[in-house]
Amino acid sequence: MKSFISQCLLWLVIWLLLWSGQSWDEHFLNGNLHAFVLQIVLVGVLIFYTAPTFLFNKKYATFILISLLLLFLFSYIASHILVREMPKPPPFRPLKRGPPPRFFTQSLLLFMAYILATVIEFVIYTQKKDKEIIRSKNENLQTELKLLKSQINPHFLFNSLNNIYALSAINTTKTQQSISYLSDMLRYVLYECERPFVMLQNEIDYIENYLKLFSLKSSQKYSIDFKFQVSETSVKIAPMLLILFVENALKHSHIENLNDSFIHIDLYADDSLILFKISNKIASKNMAKDEVGGIGLENVKRRLSLLYPKNHNLSISEIEGIFKVELSLKNHV
Repeated sequence: MKSFISQCLLWLVIWLLLWSGQSWDEHFLNGNLHAFVLQIVLVGVLIFYTAPTFLFNKKYATFILISLLLLFLFSYIASHILVREMPKPPPFRPLKRGPPPRFFTQSLLLFMAYILATVIEFVIYTQKKDKEIIRSKNENLQTELKLLKSQINPHFLFNSLNNIYALSAINTTKTQQSISYLSDMLRYVLYECERPFVMLQNEIDYIENYLKLFSLKSSQKYSIDFKFQVSETSVKIAPMLLILFVENALKHSHIENLNDSFIHIDLYADDSLILFKISNKIASKNMAKDEVGGIGLENVKRRLSLLYPKNHNLSISEIEGIFKVELSLKNHV
């Protein structure tokens, strides 16, 4: 309806300009009012019937055929039927070859109105479809991100409970500490991670709690070095993005072997860049991979492509038994 009203106003302005060019001659109004009315009716038929029924459904041949029939019918009505009701024909300037046939002039006016209306409708329809496609893609991306997050949280809980279970057979006091760490981590997962981006410091606290929880399994100190430098406290990051690299390092480094393993984690952030590096010694013996752990790296790669499509660089290498990951993120929130 908005499109129809807009096009009616457009043609009204055009006809008023033509009328003003004739010095507001009453004969011009009497001779062309029926043409204006027929244009409006034809545009209405296009907007409400032929375009949505045939053109937008890609029935182009049917649309062209019906359009030609409508143009012929309306041109015939304008030049042979309604013209008889006019009290005076519009004045024509004398021409050597005489004026063009009325059917031709009426057909030309209606054809111009119909083509212009078709172009406008098609442009509006295309823009609307583009917006729907973009909205659909965004909805699909949000759904996929939620699915990826739903994979992360059970993964984290599975590993944490395994750690607490192993610890319960060793030290009751440490078990209580581990439950406290797990409580803080769950609070972060449940209340903070629902947001698309969180404070980087919260993500650091989560990683520290995770490492503390893991370290409680042994009375000896694991060779895990975590250094971070955050110069801008307002830096944000997608939640649960870095922890997967940490989990992967813990799983494949055989960190329990205190004499032949290590994990180094470095994190730097300012107002424009987040730089995360992690390296670990690869276990000399093949370790069994659990099915849950297999989602880690593929999950984080997919999330990076969705959340930081052109603002990230991920480098993964394995050199001389050392597995290295370097991730840089450009701040865009």
